[in-house]
This record gives sequence, C-alpha cells and structure tokens, in this order.
Amino acid sequence: MTAETAQAVNTKGPHMVKRRMLGTLAVVGAWSVVVTGVAPAAVAADGVRSKQWYLDVMRAEDMWDVTTGEGIKVAVIDTGVNPSTPSLKGQVLKGMDATGAGKETDDYTGHGTTMAELIAGTGEGGGLQGLAPGVKIIPMRISDTQFQNENKVNASDSEDAIRAAADSDAQIISMSFASDYSSAKERAAVEYAESKGKLFFAGAGNNAENGNKKQYPASYPQVVGVASAGKDGNVADHSQHGGSVDIAAPGNDIPYWCDKSLKRYCEANGTSFATAIASASAALLWSAHRDWTANQVLRVLFDTASRTWKESERSSYLGNGLIRPGVNILHGKGDPGDPDINPLTDEKTPGLSDSSTPSPASSASSKSPDEAPDDKSGDGDKAAAAGSADDAGGSSTGLIIGGVAVVAVLAGVAFAVVRRRRSA
Repeated sequence: MTAETAQAVNTKGPHMVKRRMLGTLAVVGAWSVVVTGVAPAAVAADGVRSKQWYLDVMRAEDMWDVTTGEGIKVAVIDTGVNPSTPSLKGQVLKGMDATGAGKETDDYTGHGTTMAELIAGTGEGGGLQGLAPGVKIIPMRISDTQFQNENKVNASDSEDAIRAAADSDAQIISMSFASDYSSAKERAAVEYAESKGKLFFAGAGNNAENGNKKQYPASYPQVVGVASAGKDGNVADHSQHGGSVDIAAPGNDIPYWCDKSLKRYCEANGTSFATAIASASAALLWSAHRDWTANQVLRVLFDTASRTWKESERSSYLGNGLIRPGVNILHGKGDPGDPDINPLTDEKTPGLSDSSTPSPASSASSKSPDEAPDDKSGDGDKAAAAGSADDAGGSSTGLIIGGVAVVAVLAGVAFAVVRRRRSA
C-alpha cells in the first residue's frame, strides 16, 4: 500500500485515526542520497548483523561481558511475536492476545517480532541480534487497521494489554504503537502499570513534520517517551519533539522483518526501533543492578545520557539526552539516587512503600500532556556530544547529535494503524 493510499484509508468512512505504528516512516539521513516514494531495500539475512550499526557504537559486546540482560523480562505490546524465528527460539514466554481474535504468537505484520528481536534476539540463523539477548519476552498482541477490518476485535485491546503487562512478571513494558488520542481508560491502565512498579517505554511518534501532535501512550506522564536518532547522531526530522520526549535512542537505518512471512529483512527508521533499543538498554542496566527500582534505573539512564546542555534542563528533541547504558555498565558512572523518588517529578512513586522488597517502579514525568517545555537551550538542544569511548562507552567516533538535518521520506511500505471508534 502506497503512502497516498494509506492516507486515504485513514480518513475514509466512519473510522477515526486512533493509533499509528511507530517506526514505519522511512528516513534517509544526510549521509545518503535522498530518494522519495520507494520501499526500503531488502537486507540479506547473512548481512543483517552488519546493518545493526548501533551495537558497535554502544559497545554491546563489551557490555555482554558484564550482563546480557539475564533475569529481566520485557512485555512487548505490539502485533504479536513469532517465537519460531531462529533468533527468538527459547526467548519468548507466555503472553496474551488482547484482540480477542487469535494468539499472541501470531504476528500479523512482522512488526512485533522485529521489536522482540531488537530487544532479545540471539542472532541465531542470521537473525537480528538483540541488544539484551539474555532478556525474555512476554508478548501482548493488539490490533491495527487491517486486522480490525478483517476481524472482530476487542475495542479496548490497548488498555487490556497494558494492564496484563502490569500484572505480568515483566519489569519493563515496551510499546511501539502510538495514538493521536488519549482516553481515560488507557490513562488509568498506564497509572496502574506505574503502581505495579513497571518501567514503561513508548515511541514519541514519527509525525513531527505533519503537525507534531502529541502521541499516546508516550505523552502520559508515567511513560518514558523515546525519540529516534541515526548512526551519525542526527535526530530525525520525523521524530516528534516536545514535552513527550524523555530520552533518545538509535532508531534510524534499522533492519526489520519486511512482512509477516518473516522471510527477509528490510531497512527503515522510526521511534519504534528506538523504543525497543531503549527498553533493551534499561534491561541491561537493571540486570546489572537487580536491587535497583525502576526509578533508579531510569535516573541512571538520564544521568549518563549524552547532552550538551545543563543537567537541570531538558531538550524538547532529546529530553535528557541520548541513551548510553555502557557509561554505567562499563565505567560505573551514574547516581541511582533515592529508590522511591521519581527522577522527573521528584515525588514519591505510588505503591513502592507497600512492598517488602525493592520493586521496579515506572518513571512519572513532570511533562504536561498538553504543553511542551520551554526550550532553554534554543537550537542547541538538538545537539549532544556522546564523548569518547572511554567516557561514553561508545565507539571512537561516538554518537554526535549534530546540526545536520535528517530528511524524512514517506516510504511506500509505510503502515497506518488506527483504532475504530466504538459507539457507547
């Protein structure tokens, strides 16, 4: 389906655009030729690891000498996760299908399986190598437009999936879906996840050049909104900015399963991928510090993030900066601080004191769902130097968030995901 066709479907008939899958706008960075209106090229399976540029930049193999994320579970709320790919064999636990029309292991697009592989893939069989290959995945399946058109689905699948993830053994929730709309029921589900001690990551969205409208769940104060950056460190123009952005992660030029047949990988860019990589980063950090709460994990991720502005300030493009788990894992830097105090609100996280043992807690943000923060750093808030390999746990070139603009290009394979509006 072309981008133009997708747009027509979104605005036709009684359906209201409700949810967009993140990571579906292809972006061509300043380092390559800009070509519009074409699908991403296929990536040979035997070359997919070489396309995962961020693993080397983040010094993944060095971090794996310390931890691979073992003992941590991540709930992936997406299109389902196929556990039969070579890279995911033995990595996927029992989850839940929230659509009411199938199984959580039936991935109807390949998107959810990609997110799971980016987090926990072993790389076996030429598959994607996850940043945290010791992690186990708990799949929670929700629906997209086409699936809704072809099946009778649960209208509250997103909310139900979030609650199921909150009740699961997962410490981290990773959701690479987004919606233009907030609902009281979904907000309550997110707050419930916070009360259960979950660290919740969601993509900030890919519509910065098309209105930059806030996306949910990333814009809920209890959710860590993730922006997308490329291998040269540029924040993509499509990556949404404002009060929803809490941190940035690699999300450009990332291999993904082209479709539900899971026969070949393509390349695309977006905050979907950044969300999965941020979730994996948190899993590595948490695995290395099992007695920490989510507040402490998130505080250290923020504390060690790459930025050029004052620590007390925030960027509307990068939030607290570019994620760098290696700064702590390899060099021991970062202050975890008070286990009960939220790193963004400086307030006590509800429910933590009710547990006799330290439990992971979600981060609550001081960002307003309706207002973006003042850009105290001006144009410079798009820039954050990652530093040297010794300081940042990165490559010698580092990840530099520079001033070169990244051009967003709508790909022919872009997905549009909606939620049906149900009558009362």
